[in-house]
Amino acid sequence: MEAFKYRLITFVLMAIVLAASMVDKAAAADAPAPSPTSDASVMVPTLLASVTALLFGLFFC
Repeated sequence: MEAFKYRLITFVLMAIVLAASMVDKAAAADAPAPSPTSDASVMVPTLLASVTALLFGLFFC
């Protein structure tokens, strides 16, 4: 049962990394730079940290 949890966590994290890497990145010439007050670049790391925290709580607490 414990090995199954580790395999499931590994699979989910790999799927998240794969999905994040498939997102098209805009070239510098295609779009202007976001303003300093924009939260656009913070969205993906925040989402990844939130999902990781939820999975940790689900499996280990």
